[in-house]
Amino acid sequence: MVGVIRVALAPPVRGSTYRRGVYLLLGGVVLLPYVLLGFAFAGLLRAPGEVPRALTLLLLAVTVPIAVVPAFLRGTRALEIVAARGLLEVDLPDPAAAGEPSGVDRETRLRSALWFALHLVTGGAVALGLVAALPMALVFIAGQFGLGAEALAGVRLGPLDEHDTLWLSLVGLALLLVVVYAVAGLGALAALMAPALLGPSPGERIAALEARAGQLAERNRLARELHDSVGHALTVTTLQAAAARRLLDSDPEFVRGALAAIEEAGRAAAEDLDDVIGLLRERDDGRPAPQPTLSDLDRLVGEARAAGLEVDLRVGGPLGQVPAVVSREGYRIVQEGLTNAIRHAGRVPVSLWLGVADRVLEIDLANPVGDRAAGAGDGAAGRGGGRGLHGMRERVALLGGRMTAGPDGGLWRVAVRLPTGRGRP
Repeated sequence: MVGVIRVALAPPVRGSTYRRGVYLLLGGVVLLPYVLLGFAFAGLLRAPGEVPRALTLLLLAVTVPIAVVPAFLRGTRALEIVAARGLLEVDLPDPAAAGEPSGVDRETRLRSALWFALHLVTGGAVALGLVAALPMALVFIAGQFGLGAEALAGVRLGPLDEHDTLWLSLVGLALLLVVVYAVAGLGALAALMAPALLGPSPGERIAALEARAGQLAERNRLARELHDSVGHALTVTTLQAAAARRLLDSDPEFVRGALAAIEEAGRAAAEDLDDVIGLLRERDDGRPAPQPTLSDLDRLVGEARAAGLEVDLRVGGPLGQVPAVVSREGYRIVQEGLTNAIRHAGRVPVSLWLGVADRVLEIDLANPVGDRAAGAGDGAAGRGGGRGLHGMRERVALLGGRMTAGPDGGLWRVAVRLPTGRGRP
């Protein structure tokens, strides 16, 4: 019972009631010129002697289409959506901009026009109720305190007259409450109907889905960039630090080299991290920050060699002519392949081949499957469940290429084919 009473008393004290009331009153304000035009033409039609009826009808025939056009305008719908989001607190997507392929179709325009008409009608009703009820309520309440008694002279409301000031005050309060509850009800109804009449068109829904898909794809791409660049550096530094700790007393020269490799890997990781963060924000000139490509392959291989890998790098074909997007993804694929070799196989010889032939970038990376790889690689790489291999497959799939990864005669081999032009991978 208490809950019912609380719900019943909520509209007069709820802020949303008055925000929605403002939205409804905006419709009344827009309706005012239509009302004035209606009265003007009604006066002309009632007095045909002053203005010829034919001329009046001609003016009416011209005015009506002009008055109807705003209901179908794209800008009117955009304004209604903005006002509904701010005052009715309705979640509506941004309307399509002019010239976009996901523009407003005929059905959406009709729905928008219907909403515009309903907004004007309800707004006019609310404005009329306020104009009629508010002054009357104020006069009745003021009369209770002896103010403006002359305004109550001759007033008769059913069984009540000018001397029943207490009852008239209660009637005034009741009138105000009726208007408030009417505004709350109409506002709630408007908030309920807005998504149906101002909701997105099919083209706008498709555009929103495409934008959402693009955001998800960008987030996945950033996750891959962070995993590949930072993960590679962390793997190198961890292995170098572990080796340095074991040989700290017996081989100080190796420790110096390991610390230098850690320093270089950390510096490279900081640069890569800055590059990845650059994807999230544009530079001052409006262009995205540059990303490492196959032209930076020597630095990457140098880091791997410093970590203990015996990398046998062979290059064939014009890598410098590989398209930028393929070159960036190829760099990340090689980086992840070397990181996996360090993480799962340790200090092992790695054979790395990169070549361009028949408009295809070929990447082949192979390393022995040792005892360490048998324990760690089978879980992370052997079954393809690791994030690294998953990220590599995503990169290859986005470029329309092919990838195989798995044991091959005592080796762990990753083979990637990426199209660089019109050739087939």
